[in-house]
Amino acid sequence: MATGPENGLKRIVWKRIKETIIEDCRKSEVWKILILDHFTTKLLSSCCKMSDLMSEKITIVEDLYKVREPVLEMKAIYFMTPTAQSVDAFIADFKPKPKYKSAYVYFTDCCPDDLFNNMKLYCAKYIRICKEINMSFMPHEAQVFTCDNPGAFQSIYSPNSQDRRKTLETLADQLVTLCATLDECPGVRYKRDTNMEYAKTLAELVDNKLSRYYEMDDSSKKKEKTQAQLLIVERGFDPVSPILHELTYQAMAYDLIDIKNATYKYKSKDGSEKQALLNEDDMLWVKLRHKHIAEVSEQIPKMVKEISASKKQPDGKITISNLAQMMKKMPSIRKQLTQDLAVGSDVEGVKVKDPMRTLLPVLLYPYSTYDKIRAVLLYIFSVNGTTDENLNKLIQHVKIEDEREVILNWKELGVSIITSVCGESKPSFFSRKPTRRDRSEEETYKLSRWTPGIKDVMEDAVENKLDTREWPHQSECPTAWNGSGAVSARQKHKYSAQDERRTGSRLIIFVIGGISYSEMRCAYEVTQTVKSCQVIIGSSHILTPTSLLDDIKALSKHPMETFTIEERSND
Repeated sequence: MATGPENGLKRIVWKRIKETIIEDCRKSEVWKILILDHFTTKLLSSCCKMSDLMSEKITIVEDLYKVREPVLEMKAIYFMTPTAQSVDAFIADFKPKPKYKSAYVYFTDCCPDDLFNNMKLYCAKYIRICKEINMSFMPHEAQVFTCDNPGAFQSIYSPNSQDRRKTLETLADQLVTLCATLDECPGVRYKRDTNMEYAKTLAELVDNKLSRYYEMDDSSKKKEKTQAQLLIVERGFDPVSPILHELTYQAMAYDLIDIKNATYKYKSKDGSEKQALLNEDDMLWVKLRHKHIAEVSEQIPKMVKEISASKKQPDGKITISNLAQMMKKMPSIRKQLTQDLAVGSDVEGVKVKDPMRTLLPVLLYPYSTYDKIRAVLLYIFSVNGTTDENLNKLIQHVKIEDEREVILNWKELGVSIITSVCGESKPSFFSRKPTRRDRSEEETYKLSRWTPGIKDVMEDAVENKLDTREWPHQSECPTAWNGSGAVSARQKHKYSAQDERRTGSRLIIFVIGGISYSEMRCAYEVTQTVKSCQVIIGSSHILTPTSLLDDIKALSKHPMETFTIEERSND
């Protein structure tokens, strides 16, 4: 399957929008107004430019919730979420007097009957078209999507949550629209966990909703399973990857620099403020984002020469240089020792026998509070939980008494933090999957020896080696994914007839509770290696180490406090 930005999710979404919304309105030569709510504004901005809309005779783009002047001679296209707020704003545009000649209404998802009936009651004579296009996810990159819902973490994992089931229902609806947009009806599997049931619940919801969706499809016949597989796993499956210091360009940038909405702001030599957009429109960014910082630093001089030769001055050059400088300020001891804790062995492959001895040099250095917490957590994960007495000593030693919740609240994700005196604890990431793939031949850099657990899952899935006891089938398995997994993890994968059957297939991974940039990178790496299958990864939102620790800390808060945090994050 062809991959890359030109064949990725953003292009697929834009193509779908053109084939539905734009095509319906193309028959008229009249210039039109496009009216969007907050979600659809982000959705459209992610996959097209204003010039693309202009070429489709859309001359104005407006905010649904802002006061607008009437333009009675123009037709208006409404692209919005099926919420009471959006529908009420739409009705206000035509009651008591219309602002536009007519309305073409498109919902991202299924519109509830009560809202639809309200629209008919007040606006029926102005509505020319009303459709549900089933597209309520956000295409973040070519092979990455989100549900644009960071608040889902609190709703699902907080012990005080009052809307867990509703949140899982919403995520399931969004996953169904992803499958519909890709024209896939995948087999659904989930990671079994004796401590946590959310992956199983979400898998059941998705499978049921997929069946209902395709039963109601316009084709009026049941859609058979396509050559796709959807795997659902919880964040606690791999607690290491989202807090480890990652040394590839994109992950480092978001860990070390304050980047918001894919925009990096910086000051030029003359003191003026500039900004660089870190997205797939910048091919320099696409080329470098998954490379190790050492490779990026080596390539800077070559790129500067190329830039000078072409007389171009892209923002990327500044961004790369700044990040490389920041990396030099990061002491090598932190990078090496945290890798040792994560991997469980040193650079020579010798097993770490005393993780505490490895941890202490990191704690003695004047790092930030969160950096020390990250190191303490890696230690706890590596030993499968520690005693309450030992944890108290660590917290006092590091002087993080006010941050206890950032460590203790990991238990809400099913991660073992406190063990009893006799050493008993719930299974952790390490005890559930003690053996990892042998990647000794893949290692290039001593300070980047950790491989996210999700990459093992991806590779096992495409080689049909996932254990059905650990990864039960929620629904029937497509024929391309039901073969034998006889190839050893340490053997080079050989092309087979099954690979040929699976050509053009997709593996979709959904992580409940957020994904890290290192996990996103894995989807591209596995796709590039396998070639017969495209791997797509998604979650409710994308994590940085800091945002995850903030979320973990907030799990102790009560509903009203959590609500306040969510409101602030949406500003």
